[in-house]
Amino acid sequence: MRWPAVKSGGLGVVAMTYVAVDYLRILSPTWHERLQPVLWSLLALVAVTRVPFYRHWSAEFRAAISFLASMIFMLSALLFEACTVRFVAVVLGLNWHNGRPPLPDTGQWLLLALNEKLPEAVVEILRAHIIGLHHYLMLFIMLAFSVLFESVKAPGLGLGARYMFTMAVGRLLRAITFASTILPSARPWCASSRYSIPGHPHRWAQKYYVPYASDANAIRQVIERDIAYVDTVNYTADYRPDWGSMSFLIDFLRPNTSEGSSWYSLLKKAGGGCNDLVYSGHMFVAVLTAMAWTEAYGGFSSVLIWLLVMHSAQREVRERHHYSVDCVVAIYVGILLWKMTGFIWSAKGGTGDSRLTKLGKIQGRLLQAAKDSDMDEVRELLKDVELGNQESLKQGPSKVMWLFASGTIFFSLTIVILAFTWTSDG
Repeated sequence: MRWPAVKSGGLGVVAMTYVAVDYLRILSPTWHERLQPVLWSLLALVAVTRVPFYRHWSAEFRAAISFLASMIFMLSALLFEACTVRFVAVVLGLNWHNGRPPLPDTGQWLLLALNEKLPEAVVEILRAHIIGLHHYLMLFIMLAFSVLFESVKAPGLGLGARYMFTMAVGRLLRAITFASTILPSARPWCASSRYSIPGHPHRWAQKYYVPYASDANAIRQVIERDIAYVDTVNYTADYRPDWGSMSFLIDFLRPNTSEGSSWYSLLKKAGGGCNDLVYSGHMFVAVLTAMAWTEAYGGFSSVLIWLLVMHSAQREVRERHHYSVDCVVAIYVGILLWKMTGFIWSAKGGTGDSRLTKLGKIQGRLLQAAKDSDMDEVRELLKDVELGNQESLKQGPSKVMWLFASGTIFFSLTIVILAFTWTSDG
């Protein structure tokens, strides 16, 4: 049975319905508790019922290796980012965070000025928590699952591999960027409320930063000499637990006696950090989702998602989770990186790919028949290509493919549940 491709905007309606139902958590928590489980159960049920009619499991199987490799790469990048977030938060000590004012941000000034000029209703819409990080992740998962309805070009695992690979590259670039120059948070109270870290700087900062942080003469001297000339032998010592083979992380994570004895527990507390992390990770995820949606599905729903991205950007600045520069950089980095990873999956091409492959195999025979003006042979060869393509569509999946399909659906639904649970707090 061949189901018609759903290109009439149904996926966009489902996506906007999901966002609207989840916004009921603010407008009507009672209705949210009732409708959200029903919506997710319905979507999961519809996806599962489409599995027997999906015709591209062989393409999914070929994309599985790149999907798993991209997932491992992304998880490794997120681990590196978590270590870097913790490092920039603790290396200068709690006293530095408490005594450092936020940077001047013209984007914040603009939003405050608009609050005075725009109608109150518009300002309330701009302030509303319409969409968050987990919504963008869910929107992408819905996009990837829509291959079951032929709304998006198969394989869905290829689309997922591109998304995760791009995410990993972006996260690595982000970690390198914000670790290069440590900037103060737009929320000065963040570190004291989130972390239990030493008040004094790490010995690296005590030697290479503190003596030259504010004294103009000292800064001039270190520029001229190009050497850390101030004697700082008597460093303030830090707590050093026994982490075995992971002890090399102590200088980067600066554990405290009250934070437990596990390095992994420290990384789980890193969260979004308490410095300005250039560029915004939330905005980067939002832009990747919008880019994937625009390329794979398009339509008016893509415009709505980009409007939601812009809404998220101004809210990041308005609520001072990030400076304006973080959101601006995240937008163009996300766009550029997505454009650069089209070799993993691309919406270009389509159902004719298999025919082109078969034509390539008989190219020599086809050219020879054309040179000989043997039109009967040309017709027979082209007929074989067409019949072979129809046979491949009619042929049902093997037992191995059914096993792979069942495992893929189970794994994907598990990822959906975990992503929704772990990112539901933003």
